[in-house]
Amino acid sequence: MSRVEHATRSSRIGVALIGVALIVLALAPFWGDRQMLRLLAEVFTFVALASLWNLLAGYAGLVSVGQQAFVGLGGYLLFALVILAGVHPIVAILIAGPIGALVAVPVAALIFRLRGAYFAIGTWVVAEVFRLLASQISVLGGGSGISLPAAMVVAMAPSRQAREFEIYWLALALTAAVLGTIVALLRSRHGLALTAIRDNELAAQSNGIDVTRIKLIVYVLTGFGTAMIGALIFLMKLRISPDTAFSVNDWTAFVIFITVIGGIGRIEGPIVGTIVFFIMRQTLADLGSLYLLIMGAVAIVVMLWAPKGLWGLIAERFGWQALPLQRRLVLAPKTEEPGERS
Repeated sequence: MSRVEHATRSSRIGVALIGVALIVLALAPFWGDRQMLRLLAEVFTFVALASLWNLLAGYAGLVSVGQQAFVGLGGYLLFALVILAGVHPIVAILIAGPIGALVAVPVAALIFRLRGAYFAIGTWVVAEVFRLLASQISVLGGGSGISLPAAMVVAMAPSRQAREFEIYWLALALTAAVLGTIVALLRSRHGLALTAIRDNELAAQSNGIDVTRIKLIVYVLTGFGTAMIGALIFLMKLRISPDTAFSVNDWTAFVIFITVIGGIGRIEGPIVGTIVFFIMRQTLADLGSLYLLIMGAVAIVVMLWAPKGLWGLIAERFGWQALPLQRRLVLAPKTEEPGERS
């Protein structure tokens, strides 16, 4: 009997390596210093943001340049819940996700009327509206921003080291949850629909796939995850302002750069892209504006030399697959009919 297989030899090795990496990273507070933990936590947040944007643009075809709207929304929800309602910061992060998903529904109803470049511009306009609204909330600092009260921060854990460990593990857990959810989605029937939409939206629609419904699910799911990651980011920063919360450069431009050089439309792409981005940032940041020029040059070279990104180039050349997402039909061996033997 014929069967469909997900796993390949490379994906089995990839899953094993990912498992080992998760164990090593979970033990990082015991072998890494404070600076290392902060850097790793920041890496995790960018992996999560880039993975969510990759799901949105690389699979659903929704090229957004306004995902900073949900990053900033999550950050402001954290500060509002902690300062105004006395909610524990960790609980506030968990609440930010569902609220982000709820906000994504009316936003989608508005911007889904747009197509192509107009959709991208529409998402940026929505983010700007969010930024202007945040600057009018005087109780949260208005245009100048506000810091998280020290008493609220101390309530998380008795010591500074314990708080840093807690935030680090939370960043790792949220990133793992985001990646795990994306893998589960792509392995489901909705994942098959997304793959069909990615390859050819018109053909997917002609085959009975409700493209608008699938895109709405992805947009709401992305809003959910991005709001939680945004809340975590500003818990790490301990201060928020409209300009930093809704920065298109920090939360969208860099995320797009990461996804494009890593490989858009591939779940491994944002991970590879984030590693490359942080290596460049750590080694070239002292060069000032030249650093941004080098980043732009790298992006151009990768797009010309490897249009599918670095991981896309590796996957096509060597057939590697780090996660069991692709389906492969294995045909049953042919059986001999009676009388065929000589």
